[in-house]
Amino acid sequence: MTRHTGLVAVILDYNGVIGLQPTRSQWLRLARTASWPDDDLTGFQRAFWSAREPYDAGQLSDMAYWGRVLGSHPGPRLLRELLTADTDMWTGTDEHVLAILRRVRRRGLAMVLLSNAPRHLSDVLDTHDWQQLMTQALYSARLEACKPDPAAYHHALAATGARNPERVLFVDDRADNCQAARSLGLTALHYTGRPADLEAALLPTA
Repeated sequence: MTRHTGLVAVILDYNGVIGLQPTRSQWLRLARTASWPDDDLTGFQRAFWSAREPYDAGQLSDMAYWGRVLGSHPGPRLLRELLTADTDMWTGTDEHVLAILRRVRRRGLAMVLLSNAPRHLSDVLDTHDWQQLMTQALYSARLEACKPDPAAYHHALAATGARNPERVLFVDDRADNCQAARSLGLTALHYTGRPADLEAALLPTA
């Protein structure tokens, strides 16, 4: 197990690290809210992701994003229902990971959240108690830059206050985001859903 010593800060992804991946039932709920055929969940997910990057980057409004997904703009009531179902998919958290982060916080390590997330989801995540663990929470829609854009990493590194990027651990469930972090001099952990790996990286034993 790789252990990272001498760390002064950690930059954490949200979904896939702190946040749990949506379940099939949650995807189906959103697809049904969108009146998408039950037998074409894959098609719905393809439409969902096709415009997600500009939405996450703050380049599309909620209405514009869902207009692209559905092929026509939803009415105000349907838009509210879509936003609620969409947001609910991303708010479940991994308590094993949070328990590790609480221990990390007690040891005084700065923690910065860096998440690709649209504005509506960002606002909801900011209300959650676990946010108190973070030194700062940064979201792509507010930064107008999504990982792996170097600009997103520069904002997060500045938020840690660290002078040496090698002493900052970047944790993400996407390999391309981790590779981008390494290219900027950060230490990176490609998180694959094993809390023990995160614990080993952040809380090395003597």
